[in-house]
Amino acid sequence: MTAPGDAPLVRIEHLVKSYQRGGQVVPVLTDITLDIQAGDFTALMGPSGSGKSTLLNLIAGIDKPDSGVLQVDGLDIASMSETGLAHWRAANVGFIFQFYNLMPVLSAFENVELPLLLTALSRRERRERVELTLAMVGLSDRMDHTPNELSGGQQQRVAIARAIVTDPTIIVADEPTGDLDRQSATEVLALLQQLNRELGKTIIMVTHDAHAAAQARTLIHLEKGELISAPA
Repeated sequence: MTAPGDAPLVRIEHLVKSYQRGGQVVPVLTDITLDIQAGDFTALMGPSGSGKSTLLNLIAGIDKPDSGVLQVDGLDIASMSETGLAHWRAANVGFIFQFYNLMPVLSAFENVELPLLLTALSRRERRERVELTLAMVGLSDRMDHTPNELSGGQQQRVAIARAIVTDPTIIVADEPTGDLDRQSATEVLALLQQLNRELGKTIIMVTHDAHAAAQARTLIHLEKGELISAPA
C-alpha cells in the first residue's frame, strides 16, 4: 500500500466520462486531473449533476472512463476487465451508501460478514473479524438485530462495519449522512474521522452537506463536470 508522502494513492489525469442518453452523448466529467494521497479524508462537493458521484464510481471501479489516466495504488484500473475489476473492488474498496444497502432479512452480524464470504477465511476467523469490527463501531450489543430493529444511525454504522471488515485500501462514501438526523450524522462523521486518524484509512466522500465536508481534510469542488478547486 502506498504510504503518505510517496506517490499518490489515486492518480487521475485528463479524465473524461460521458453517457449516452436518448441517442445523445452527455458529458459528465471533462478533463479532470487530481491526486489523492494515501491516508487522506477527501470530500467531493458540488451541486447536483456536477459529476461528483460519477467520479467516485470511477475511483471505486464501478464504472470506466472514456479516456484519461486512472490509477489506484499504482494499478491502472481503467484498463482492467470487468472480472478483474470485480476482484479488485472486493479486495480494495469498502462502500458506504446513503441508504445503507443492508440486507433486511440478515442480522447486523450477517450483513457485516457478507464480504468475508468471498475470502478464504475460516468460519471462526470470519466470526472474530466481524465481532471485532462491530465492536469498533459500537454495536457489539446489536449483532443479532436485523436492520428494521436498528435506528438509521445504527444501520449506517453496520454499513460502515461492512465496508471496513475486509481492511480495504479505500473507503468510498456516497452521501453517508444524507438520510440521517443531525445527531446521528455527527456520530457517523466522528466514526469516519476515527477510521481515518487512528487506522489511517483513506476515505473519499461525496456530500452536499457543508458540515459533513468540514470534517474532511481535503475538499475538492466540481461544477458541471469540471474541477473548480482542489489541493495544489
